[in-house]
Amino acid sequence: MRLHICAMGRLRKGPERALIDDYRTRFDRIGRALSLGPCDEHEVDERKATTPAAQVPLLARAIPDGAHLVALDERGVMLSSPDFAQLLARTRDHGARDMAFVIGGADGLDPDLRARADTVLSLSPMVWPHMLARVMLAEQIYRAATILSGSPYHRD
Repeated sequence: MRLHICAMGRLRKGPERALIDDYRTRFDRIGRALSLGPCDEHEVDERKATTPAAQVPLLARAIPDGAHLVALDERGVMLSSPDFAQLLARTRDHGARDMAFVIGGADGLDPDLRARADTVLSLSPMVWPHMLARVMLAEQIYRAATILSGSPYHRD
């Protein structure tokens, strides 16, 4: 199952970009044996859409047809890392070819897009800058693969 991080905004070179690239590379290595990956990143230029409603068609183009859609939103369900790993495994085992994680811009996701999601996920009850949320998501995707593979990276 291919994973897609579909996010508003473009990350320039810097620590956030380096961390995301590192976690995606690690995930791609370990995920192959689990029928997970690759993890692609789709950046949407937020200068073309300044409101959540205007961002919907731009984000929709980044989401593969038929993908299991996961909207990141502070009002979503919070999962432990093992539960997040199980979400990936269950989605894969139910035959999904793609799983898309959608991260909105500074004002969040449009309510209609959030309502269309198969899963609404919160990384924390706190609100995080969308660039940091992308880093946190990339790390959790990698962590999920290590949990599913039995790697010692994740410690209970």
